[in-house]
Amino acid sequence: MMKRILIIDDEDDIREATQVCLEVTGDWEVLTASSGNEGLMKAEIERPDAILLDVMMPGMDGITTFQELQTNPATQHIPVILLTAKAQTAEQRELTQLNVVAVITKPYDPFSLSAQLNQAIT
Repeated sequence: MMKRILIIDDEDDIREATQVCLEVTGDWEVLTASSGNEGLMKAEIERPDAILLDVMMPGMDGITTFQELQTNPATQHIPVILLTAKAQTAEQRELTQLNVVAVITKPYDPFSLSAQLNQAIT
């Protein structure tokens, strides 16, 4: 059965590459959003099985977007995986203390991303 994932990332190339990667290497139907606000609207309407959320975005960053998702009864149950370029141990620890199911660092391995997501949400 195909799972639906919402990718929220402000960088077009990363969003598109990640979408292609998940569609080719896994059974994912991919939805995309280019900002936190767009992601919140799509998450509420589409109700994906998971959300892959970039941490560093202009306007509403990933942490604020995540907090908004958690306060909405329609989206608070959706597993969130953070995607971040912050690879420092202290920053990683801070992010994992949020109620996210996983943190994946950029650059990620495109061939193992689908498996990482599946492992995180099961």
